[in-house]
Amino acid sequence: MSCNRIEGKLVAFMDGRANDADRRVVESHLAECAGCRARVEGFKDVWTMLGEVPMQEPSPAFEARLRARIAAEPQRPSFWAGLAAMLPSPRLALAVALLAVFSLWQSSRPPAVANNPAMPSSSDAEFRMIQDLPVLENYDVLMSLDSLSQPVAPAKSLPERN
Repeated sequence: MSCNRIEGKLVAFMDGRANDADRRVVESHLAECAGCRARVEGFKDVWTMLGEVPMQEPSPAFEARLRARIAAEPQRPSFWAGLAAMLPSPRLALAVALLAVFSLWQSSRPPAVANNPAMPSSSDAEFRMIQDLPVLENYDVLMSLDSLSQPVAPAKSLPERN
């Protein structure tokens, strides 16, 4: 196994927190690699020296002084406080929201007929109307007949002839 992979497992191995599989892997690597063995020896020397340093207890007033210093630090405004400063009133927020909803609604509507390129231009429509002029004239004649506008009486049955 490479030294880079073993490096992450060395501290757990030295503390005794490594599981059995990791411990066996590290021990087999240390048996083969002189560089990693030297590194483990260096770690042991540092921990030995750190163990000889006397433990310092903080003074009884340490916590009170620390809390006073933290309280004296200027408070940074939160994101939401900055957002509230940008929107001074609920009315403005409502207006912006309504404007966004209206814009979305307008953009989802189909375009107006005048802007639709699929529709024929006015000259094409006029030409078609001129072509259909005889049909329109016949329709006009039929609609102006009085006989069509009067109700039709039921036809009397004629006597049968034998």
